[in-house]
Amino acid sequence: MVNEPEINTVLELELWLKENCYSKDNYSINGNSIIEGRGLENIGGLYQWYYTERGNKSILKYFNTEKEAVQYACEEIKADKHANRHYIGMYSSEQIVEKILGELKKRRIEFWTDKIPYGGLKDLRTRIFVIGCGIKNARDLIKNK
Repeated sequence: MVNEPEINTVLELELWLKENCYSKDNYSINGNSIIEGRGLENIGGLYQWYYTERGNKSILKYFNTEKEAVQYACEEIKADKHANRHYIGMYSSEQIVEKILGELKKRRIEFWTDKIPYGGLKDLRTRIFVIGCGIKNARDLIKNK
């Protein structure tokens, strides 16, 4: 088992997220802007763990110390199974899915898939996500919007 360093400051948490390829789209740590997700903020010496959606911010928890706030935020982020998953694309063709999954396996990149009823139950689509820093070796596989 790999020993992770203890994370006690907002800066250390921000660096840990970057080093482990967590997406900055859903978490605001140290001031990055997000549309929807959770964040950690220091307001007048009091730390807030919050949720924001469409500009509406709800405070979920308050902390008196940076260390306490950061350790809580770190555990919340680690518990979020989607926090370090990077969206590659959504496909209706099983042949294309198999081709992409085969390429991910060949590159030894960890991935996760699911199926969603995109246009109803008769229109299932497969979504493909790359986990963690595997995204660095899979950028060429990201489906253009």
